[in-house]
Amino acid sequence: MLFKVEMDVNIPLDYDPARLDELKAAEKALSQELQRAGKWRHIWRVAGQYANVSIFDVESNAELHDLLMTLPLFPFMDIRVAPLCRHPSSIHEDDR
Repeated sequence: MLFKVEMDVNIPLDYDPARLDELKAAEKALSQELQRAGKWRHIWRVAGQYANVSIFDVESNAELHDLLMTLPLFPFMDIRVAPLCRHPSSIHEDDR
């Protein structure tokens, strides 16, 4: 199942910079691991914002929920999720 996931990150201004660097490094490592596994198919930065738009390919709503909750920056995120399905005009066979 494909999902569009929009993530806005809101770190408190007084958050410990060293701890934030640790969280960002852990977030990057996990996101790249999930990309290699095919679960996090695409990620785009939203210009001028601490935000991204991503496409996830997971087996179920529950899997997506559990995966998002493991993100180190999850406590600081506002997340919007929309299910996707293949458009009949798409020429890409892997759009399922």
